[in-house]
Amino acid sequence: MSLAARLEAIVRATPGLMQVLETARELALPDWIVFSGAVYQPVLNHLTGRPADYGIKDYDLGYHDASDISYEAEDAVIRRVAEAFQPPVREMVEVRNQARVHVWFEDKFGEPYAPLPDTATALERFVSPLFAVGVRLERDDRLMVVAPFGLDDLFALRLRPNPLRPGNRGFVRASASAKARWPELEIVEP
Repeated sequence: MSLAARLEAIVRATPGLMQVLETARELALPDWIVFSGAVYQPVLNHLTGRPADYGIKDYDLGYHDASDISYEAEDAVIRRVAEAFQPPVREMVEVRNQARVHVWFEDKFGEPYAPLPDTATALERFVSPLFAVGVRLERDDRLMVVAPFGLDDLFALRLRPNPLRPGNRGFVRASASAKARWPELEIVEP
């Protein structure tokens, strides 16, 4: 079984994630993907024998709409998405327009961030290839997987710095946090 097929089986067996994917599909946001911990954490949990939702604090839902990158436009989408969910999931879905990340990223994280052409490109900028995985549930129920670095690191429990981010300031903090939750992870130091 391919790693993508294994990922799909794990995602489909994770009820909270599937609820988010099904609702996001109905919302039909432009170029949307659920990514980051909402996707990689169920895989780590499956591989290490933990409950599927162990460690999941939020569901990152990215979309890309360059037609209006104002905070007000993004906030309207955030409110629309929140209305589609019931508590406690409502409070766990974090929606961000990937077309406007460059507006605030450097102030928040201290690193420059060029504008993104689409949502999938955001994954190329994550602090580690292990984190850089996203999924979208298509209208025909197919699961689209986006993993610009592949899935080898994720399924090998290997956390290494993103080779495309020189001076990757967030890696040490992120790897320490992940290692505390999944001690089985192999950390490859920068």
